[in-house]
Amino acid sequence: MQVQDESKAFDDINVTPMLDLAYVLLIIFIIMTTATVQGITVNLPKASTAPSLAKPKTKAITITQDGTIYLDTFPVSLPDLESLLTQYKAVNPELPVVIKADAAIQYQRVVEVLDLMGRLEIRQIGLVTQKLVK
Repeated sequence: MQVQDESKAFDDINVTPMLDLAYVLLIIFIIMTTATVQGITVNLPKASTAPSLAKPKTKAITITQDGTIYLDTFPVSLPDLESLLTQYKAVNPELPVVIKADAAIQYQRVVEVLDLMGRLEIRQIGLVTQKLVK
């Protein structure tokens, strides 16, 4: 029988758990360091409280439940809408238009506005809807 020397059994130290701990600490350090970096701090200029001269490029057409047509927030008739959109299209040939119509209106009113968009060759048209909640 061979007897093992008791001092020899503990000569090797298992470093795997220490390496695992070192890798975890390194990952935590990297995550915390990148999370705290917010960019360069600058002193931003203050804007005046006067309304901006730049108008949004997208025009919104709203058709209410009683059939009234609004361009942005101003009520217009169909011929007025055509003349205004013609002017806007002369300034911006790629004029985007968003149409928002009440669900209870007659479909004919929406078709009239869409026909107008076709006559004016406005190709960027969006129809606003609500997200269906299930």
